[in-house]
Amino acid sequence: MDKYINAPFCSEDIKDLKSGDYVYITGTIYTARDAAHKRMYEALEQAQELPLAMENNVIYYMGPSPAREGRPIGSAGPTTASRMDKYAPSLLDLGLKGMIGKGKRSKEVQEAIVRNQAVYFAAVGGAGALLSKCIKKSEVIAYDDLGTEAIRKLEVEKFPVIVVIDSQGNNLYETAIEDYRR
Repeated sequence: MDKYINAPFCSEDIKDLKSGDYVYITGTIYTARDAAHKRMYEALEQAQELPLAMENNVIYYMGPSPAREGRPIGSAGPTTASRMDKYAPSLLDLGLKGMIGKGKRSKEVQEAIVRNQAVYFAAVGGAGALLSKCIKKSEVIAYDDLGTEAIRKLEVEKFPVIVVIDSQGNNLYETAIEDYRR
């Protein structure tokens, strides 16, 4: 089922999403990859403030290529989400409501998704050039020294994703295998 939601998310939007739904996100999302997650995790360990509030926000695991002339960003495909699994539960516990990446998530992340009524989306790997067309603005807001791994604030319009793990813990990667076997 196709759904259209705005980011940052509200709890009602998340509750209505089901594993397997096609979702189009419009609004503000943030990018962060391995190095940025490590820095945020270290900041939390040292009781320092994070460069962005997690409450109701969405993090896209992506490091863009350089922007072409006249575009806000270059190719913007997802990276493997499991590399952020060590850090994700802490961010979810701070109110993060959505993560976008590709691939499976650990049991700890799945439990944190359910505990915090959040959602994990997949974006189509290999379609970074197409995904970039949904990004209307891109601005580095933290960790500029990390280059492509800096934290960016993105304004997106109808950014296409698929719900992999919903707020109830239903996991498309698991149910799809069961459906295929039938």
